[in-house]
Amino acid sequence: MKIKKNDSVMIIAGKHKGKKGKVLRVEPADNHIVVEKVNVVTKHVRKRQAQAGEIIKFEAPFSVSNAMVICPHCDKVTRVHYRLATDGKKQRICKKCDGLLDRALEVS
Repeated sequence: MKIKKNDSVMIIAGKHKGKKGKVLRVEPADNHIVVEKVNVVTKHVRKRQAQAGEIIKFEAPFSVSNAMVICPHCDKVTRVHYRLATDGKKQRICKKCDGLLDRALEVS
């Protein structure tokens, strides 16, 4: 999966098209992601003996194919390609500006 947790993404399809946010959770088995303040749904929880009923709002997962990564260097929506680093690890690279998308690898 080319999108990882804490990436900035833009939604490119669906009713939330054009919204931007940070990836909170990635579900690679289902090919889904959860983005902050995008696809917020309301759920009614039935009351139980110990607790009262309530209405909760949370971000629901949606398909990773509906989102694209925003490059932190050029601030453009971009595709991801990979390059091998000198130490043999795979790096995610911006297709437009050749900047690194992995923040952890930039520091080291």
